[in-house]
Amino acid sequence: MTEAIEGYLFYEIAALLVLAAGVGFLGLMLRQPLIVSFIAVGILAGPSVLDVAQSDQQIDLLAELGIALLLFLVGLKLDFNLVRTLGPVALITGLGQVAFTSVFGFLIGLALGLDPLVAIYVAIALTFSSTIIIVKLMSDKREIDALHGRIALGFLIVQDVVVVIAMIALSAIGVGGAAAGNGAVGDVLAVLGYGLAMLLFVVLFVRYVATPLVERLARAPELLVSFAIGWAALLAAVGHYLGFGKELGGLLAGVSLASTPFREAIAARLASLRDFLLLFFFIALGASLDLSVLGASVGPAIVLSLFVLIGNPLIVLAIMGTMGYRKRTGFLAGLTVAQISEFSLIFMAMGVAIGHVPDEALGLVTLVGLVTIAASTYMITYSHQLYRIFEPLLGVFERGRPGAEPDGGAEIARPHDVIIFGLGRYGLGIASALSERGQRILGVDFSPEVVRHAKELGYDAVFGDATDPEFLAHLPLQRATWLVMAVPEHDTGVTHDDPRHALLKAARDLGYTGKTAVAAHQDATAEALATLRADLVLMPYRDAAFAAARMIAGETQVPERAIEDPDGQKELPA
Repeated sequence: MTEAIEGYLFYEIAALLVLAAGVGFLGLMLRQPLIVSFIAVGILAGPSVLDVAQSDQQIDLLAELGIALLLFLVGLKLDFNLVRTLGPVALITGLGQVAFTSVFGFLIGLALGLDPLVAIYVAIALTFSSTIIIVKLMSDKREIDALHGRIALGFLIVQDVVVVIAMIALSAIGVGGAAAGNGAVGDVLAVLGYGLAMLLFVVLFVRYVATPLVERLARAPELLVSFAIGWAALLAAVGHYLGFGKELGGLLAGVSLASTPFREAIAARLASLRDFLLLFFFIALGASLDLSVLGASVGPAIVLSLFVLIGNPLIVLAIMGTMGYRKRTGFLAGLTVAQISEFSLIFMAMGVAIGHVPDEALGLVTLVGLVTIAASTYMITYSHQLYRIFEPLLGVFERGRPGAEPDGGAEIARPHDVIIFGLGRYGLGIASALSERGQRILGVDFSPEVVRHAKELGYDAVFGDATDPEFLAHLPLQRATWLVMAVPEHDTGVTHDDPRHALLKAARDLGYTGKTAVAAHQDATAEALATLRADLVLMPYRDAAFAAARMIAGETQVPERAIEDPDGQKELPA
């Protein structure tokens, strides 16, 4: 009998994994994050559709482990010193967005007829944005180091701190409610004492044990991963046993290892396991949703979704405009908060477990999550196209003379022979070689740190984005003889939002008559750039290989170029 049950459980898990892979592939084709696909899997596997997910206890166990691991990784990345050094824009924007969403979300909840306590829960849940989704999308677009990307990461860290505070408060409220029900206020004090004792233990562990222990374990990477999982599960179990929750225990486990030099390695190795275990949390969540009940939540979900999709970006845009940032930077940063996160669902699930909110409230927030995550994915992916559409309406969010962003100043006013976009190793290498030949170089990059580094090396460099026509109009294009694009290549090749495509088009629209050189890493990309009338297509890997072969063969003269461009140009100006 036991073997039959175990066999059936294996079949069930196998069916769920296959279903998750299939739905996930469909979501990938639609360019949707896995969170959306996994919730859809839960709905399909639940009693309202296929009724596959029937082993509630086993699925819940995996879901709880996934949540503990997720909070462990959050704690592992949570650097409070970083929050202190983020600067005013991240702190003010993050806190301003949280306050705005909480207050107006609560008022909208009341207007929709929600109970005040439920409205508070829903309003707080709407304040969280998904760091996982945003970082993935920004990394895919190569904008994680852009000014708006760095600002977005800054106020996402502020949100993470708010998440921690909210979950600590919720755990305390849950304990307080249980104690009040039992007539034992002393239980609350006991739990608070346990919490302080555990916090003291973590502080001592960080001070005396964490780094030497992890350094010893790091000699065997597999053991380091096993230790990290066991440590997260242990402190989560201790937190649950002492009464302040698995979530807070897992978080403290991560914080206890955050100061070690191996935290990034641990986080990278556990990311896939986290995603796998969270699959079961979203399956459990989706399977618990009653589609017949959700029908009544569609109207409120649409209202709250529109509030998140429109209200959150607008408040970020308004705050950043007041602080002196350009409307374009504020718009691109604001789009990153146009969704709620997996923490919103975990927060609501905790409220359901405590008994503060009904299942219908969790279903409402889940619907809002599905809508906002799906919609914001496209909004972030096509952010530059959206900016061009809404740009005429955004002037009210920008000062007459924005002063918070890096300024080109005198460098832009000088005449330059070559303008190089992208000041990474390849771009700086080109700049160095051309400077030695007497060429006057102006470098452009969208990372303030990279611009600062280039200036320290003695180059004229300005902060700017090649996809911004307004910025390009202020460059000395008419005096330059070459524009060189040395920016990273998109995985999807040359698309309309690719900075190389945008630069080539914008430069011609602005009357630029000089020549253009564009870097590519793949043959298909090089061909696509050639059709866009790039005068010179640079292929760093192939060119370097050709030059290395010539030197290995004993030829002392290394050619400037290995690949001819469509118009027969073979070299940059000498």
